[in-house]
Amino acid sequence: MQKPFPGKDAALLKLQRYCAYQERCHQEVRSKLIEISVYGDLLEEIMAELISENYLNEERFARSYARGKFRTRSWGRIRIQQELKMRKVSDYCIRKSMEEIDEETYLETLKKIIAKKLAELHEADNFTARQKAAQYAMRKGYESDLIWVIINS
Repeated sequence: MQKPFPGKDAALLKLQRYCAYQERCHQEVRSKLIEISVYGDLLEEIMAELISENYLNEERFARSYARGKFRTRSWGRIRIQQELKMRKVSDYCIRKSMEEIDEETYLETLKKIIAKKLAELHEADNFTARQKAAQYAMRKGYESDLIWVIINS
């Protein structure tokens, strides 16, 4: 059974709280509006109002997302870009979000990830251990050329 329509003011208030709690992308907000039975022109009207009141800002979301995932989960640029694309964030915002990741910190984080993985592995064959560490770093979203430069040094 479908929920009853909440009305514009109630829906707007609910979405303002939803966006104030944490940064949201346009797709998440659009899904939330559909979930509470808001469709069509009213959905677009509420989205426009949230954007104009600065509750919703895709570039701010992308920058925050990239910063957070890099710092907390040690994700690489590739993984972050893929996740942002899945959330239908614009290419411009994705490019801007990559500015949040400092190159020096990025390389240091990659070195730590590889060193930690190599220490965990108990492989008799050095080649196999390096291969597994490289695959692990690639799954975290790091560029393969950077990975192999670090592994070989």
